[in-house]
Amino acid sequence: MGYTPRLKDEFKSRVIKALKKEFGYKNVMQVPKLETIVLSRGVGNAVADKKLIEYAVDELTNITGQRAVATISKKDVANFKLRKGMPIGTRVTLRGERMYEFLDRLITSALPRVRDFGGIKTSGFDGRGNYSLGITEQIIFPEIDIDKIKSIDGLNITLVTSAATDKEAKSLLTELGMPFKNN
Repeated sequence: MGYTPRLKDEFKSRVIKALKKEFGYKNVMQVPKLETIVLSRGVGNAVADKKLIEYAVDELTNITGQRAVATISKKDVANFKLRKGMPIGTRVTLRGERMYEFLDRLITSALPRVRDFGGIKTSGFDGRGNYSLGITEQIIFPEIDIDKIKSIDGLNITLVTSAATDKEAKSLLTELGMPFKNN
């Protein structure tokens, strides 16, 4: 028997039952679930300094435990001195066990380290059951060594669910422990 993340066990044992009761699902397969978590980060200064992309890839790799990749620009933008094919950001897509591990670390250790944290906004839903939030400082993650960072940058986190509506997705994420603000 291998290791399973805490949130995955909690999803199977408690969250499925709670969502079936709340929405009246007849089958377990109707219950929405978390499919992927995508972390992305734009590095605008990478046009001038190519090393910044390597630093950003290393930081995202340390945060997630999975190798990040550089994103490439799709077209030329003369105002930004940007050419097609230049690395301009980083991203990583998490699935399965690493996804649940990252979400657990985000909820229990990273978000509470945000200054004056009162919960996350509920306005990040896209209408199709996916949720996006922005982190302004990467130093909230305990994996980042503050002495070794080059600059304080933010990143985007997108939680992709199989929910059909935002209400179902919010209930799923609330049951998993996401600290939404009380309006």
